[in-house]
Amino acid sequence: MNLMIKKKRKIEVYAISQHICMSAHKARRVVDQIRGRSYEQTLMILELMSYRACYQIFKLVYSAAANASHNMGFNKADLVISKAEVNEGTTVKKLKPRARGRGYPIKRSTCHITIVLKNTSLDLYEEYII
Repeated sequence: MNLMIKKKRKIEVYAISQHICMSAHKARRVVDQIRGRSYEQTLMILELMSYRACYQIFKLVYSAAANASHNMGFNKADLVISKAEVNEGTTVKKLKPRARGRGYPIKRSTCHITIVLKNTSLDLYEEYII
């Protein structure tokens, strides 16, 4: 008796960076440019853009690709950024001393960045014959 079992292979790898001292709006400017692009093209774009957020996102994309190649055995040339999102993190609130004993509030915003890489060379299903 031949029995076909279809097993879904995991084809996505992700990396998360939390509490980055940067506005979520400023990080989204960069993330919107790289979403849906290949890994190699993304690294070139991030190296050439002149935003402060590029360095943090570059490190995160590089880390996600290292996770993919080391943990899952994927080839870096086959990786595509399937999902990239920036969420708002906690806001650090401080008081800056001002004239006449008053306090001026300072809000330092943070953000959480998630990068998901997808391997395009693998098929969704693998067939086994028992």
